[in-house]
Amino acid sequence: MKILDKYLVKQFLQTILFGVIAFSLLFVIIDVMENLDDFIDQSVPYHVILHYYVVFLPDMIKMMTPVAVLFGALFTVGKASNLSELTAIKASGISMYRFMAPFFVTTLIISIVSIYFAGYIVPMANQTKINIEMNYLKRGFTYGGTNLFFQDSKTRIVNISYFDESKDQANRVSIQNFDDHNITKMTSRIDAVRMVFDSTKNVWTAYNGIQRTFDSTGQTVNYFDKKEIKNLNFTPIELTKKQQKPEEMNLAELSSLIDTQKKAGNDATSTLIEYYSRFSFPMASIIVVLFGLTISANKRRGTLAAQIGFNILATFIYLVFMKVSQAFGKNGALDPLLTAWFANLLFLAAALINLPRVRQ
Repeated sequence: MKILDKYLVKQFLQTILFGVIAFSLLFVIIDVMENLDDFIDQSVPYHVILHYYVVFLPDMIKMMTPVAVLFGALFTVGKASNLSELTAIKASGISMYRFMAPFFVTTLIISIVSIYFAGYIVPMANQTKINIEMNYLKRGFTYGGTNLFFQDSKTRIVNISYFDESKDQANRVSIQNFDDHNITKMTSRIDAVRMVFDSTKNVWTAYNGIQRTFDSTGQTVNYFDKKEIKNLNFTPIELTKKQQKPEEMNLAELSSLIDTQKKAGNDATSTLIEYYSRFSFPMASIIVVLFGLTISANKRRGTLAAQIGFNILATFIYLVFMKVSQAFGKNGALDPLLTAWFANLLFLAAALINLPRVRQ
């Protein structure tokens, strides 16, 4: 069986590689046609355009891997059937379950590798891609962290007009504190021209500001030239990360962001969905292969092209289910973990129902 397994795996991997390259290049060509006018209008140099599409490819590879894996499995099985190899395999006493085993093991390995690829390589490429869009195509330009507005704790809101990463300096800062028992009641507010982080003391120092304190008797106002604010929970590095989009963050950064959001009392649903999806989407490869092969193994009629077309259509239906479930999850209708795995569980259930019907 080792010879047969090696033969099937070799054919399988070759077809997957072809599928990944073909599908990814197809989407790159489509994107080039859509963005060509923008590149010309902004006079983007050719080497920058080439760099843009080099870092554009990892995200496309991530998206197209499940389709390519399914295409590879069905093409390999179809070829074996057309060449009567499948008939000979069955005649030798090898069951369909044993025949499909190399596909499942290989796909499982691909899925595990894809988790690392989607969790670390793709975000790193997306950072470069987004930087090129900001600097050359003027998309999503934020001038180094303009208008940061976030919840530092359950009772504190911070607003920073401009954050200078090179100096670890926040400009035009407002810090608002609220009552523990009544979050609509403000207890104090600090407004400062600038605020600088002292890394030796691990503390923020505000300059040229005013502090207002509110109580039952009214308002107390204190002006200051310099004031240390020791109870803030964020650092310059965290301010920089707050400007990152989830698609730019790796798994470790997403996990850190989730912890920060929970500590601050913010809703971490969207970030949790993104985090769990980094694991669920790579596992889609083995799900769609299991789903596709169990259906194809029962088909007696129809050409190989028809089977491949049907199963690729099923893959894109899977993607639609994934996007729909994410929409429900972000609205709070589904648990984040269930949201990320909903499409996988649905197709897995369909595959397991059909698995006992596979003809031996």
